[in-house]
Amino acid sequence: MPRSLRADAQANHGRLLEVAARIFAREGADTSMKAIAGEAGVGIGTLYRRFPAREDLVEAVYRNETDRLSASAERLLDDRSPDVALREWMEAFVDYMLTKKGMADALPSILAAREGLRLHSRDALKAAVTTLLAAGAAAGQVRGDAEPNDVLMALGGITLISGHEHQRDLASRLITLLLEGICVTAPDRP
Repeated sequence: MPRSLRADAQANHGRLLEVAARIFAREGADTSMKAIAGEAGVGIGTLYRRFPAREDLVEAVYRNETDRLSASAERLLDDRSPDVALREWMEAFVDYMLTKKGMADALPSILAAREGLRLHSRDALKAAVTTLLAAGAAAGQVRGDAEPNDVLMALGGITLISGHEHQRDLASRLITLLLEGICVTAPDRP
């Protein structure tokens, strides 16, 4: 069992993951480790103590982004109607995929080598969508026959078509079309 980190070490770890996700989305996973450490405000030694190899950092960012997105479903439902929470989660999914796209060259070998990582991601995302769809169906806002895997496949297609930051308007329009297909009443447009 890994030992827990001191508060400052945990903050550094979180900051490294956040900065790396942003840089990977913008520049790809081949970006300089020194640049990541610098933007995170830590020394290169701190980065390498936490992530001895680039693949370790890519995996940690991928896992962290997946877990963060998945956990956001419950938080969104805390203070939003289910249809609004679903839309916001879908928009966040597009951001998640942009980060993942920046790691596209590195991820296949990491997913192949790290047993259970692909399944963990798929299960976490499916659980989040299932939660959102169930809340929407219970509120009478979402069709009860909407399948979580179908929604994830549709979102994946949206990100393939509009997978660049400058195409966010297209992604939002396509999400609206998807929501119009699964919502009982037309959702509010952003």
